[in-house]
Amino acid sequence: MKLFEILLVVLTLGSGLVLLADRLYFAKRRAARASLLDTEPVLVDYARAFFPVLAIVLVVRSFIAEPYKIPSSSMMPNLLIGDFILVNKFSYGLRLPLNNAKVVPLGEPKRGDVVVFHFPGHSDNDPAKGENFIKRVIGVPGDQIVFQGNGLILNGEPVKYDNKGLYAGHRGQGEGSQLLVEHLPGRTHTVLETEYPRGEGQWTVPAGKYLVMGDNRDNSDDGRFWGLLPEENLRGKAFLIWLNCSGWFCKDGFEPSRIGTGIN
Repeated sequence: MKLFEILLVVLTLGSGLVLLADRLYFAKRRAARASLLDTEPVLVDYARAFFPVLAIVLVVRSFIAEPYKIPSSSMMPNLLIGDFILVNKFSYGLRLPLNNAKVVPLGEPKRGDVVVFHFPGHSDNDPAKGENFIKRVIGVPGDQIVFQGNGLILNGEPVKYDNKGLYAGHRGQGEGSQLLVEHLPGRTHTVLETEYPRGEGQWTVPAGKYLVMGDNRDNSDDGRFWGLLPEENLRGKAFLIWLNCSGWFCKDGFEPSRIGTGIN
């Protein structure tokens, strides 16, 4: 995804510069010669055709909505492998492509939001550092959080859970886990838990940081293991499933019932 973003920016700027140079200099030279054989160069013709399309895609993807494909089971049961989602890019402020620098502050994540972000990595040498990850915001600045025995304690108050029984599984994932409804303040959603809890600990969330976790609590590489998420790593808020298609040409399954589902 990072490579696509770089390529999109380079092609947009390159085609725009070709058109600008042609308009300011080369087009005038061709007009001065007034030769019937002096046609517009092929490079300029291609730039004129592709620049508007590239510019629109860049603006939409950078400032309005970005597609993202769920690569793992860490957000089950709410997001499944093969779900294609849309990410709202202006929920947490407008950011520049490539360096992700915020230029217009518009809002901050709320507890329970599902966010896409640049993975800060377990270390500076982590090969996955900078890749896009998706998790749920559990702790916002000022929160004190304890995760113990598969349960959350938020600012001294145990979070309520409703047990919905065993999860039936999905394409061999999550089978046998307990399906629970987690009642975060102001947000209710489902989670999966096993009898072998992972990532127990306690955290105090400072300003500019967030604690994020996967909904598949015992099968998620999240902030419990690599630390708090810096605000500057945020990409946007996940809000819609627009396609579910696992495998090449949907050969491993296609579920039209999930299309159009909002992400809670």
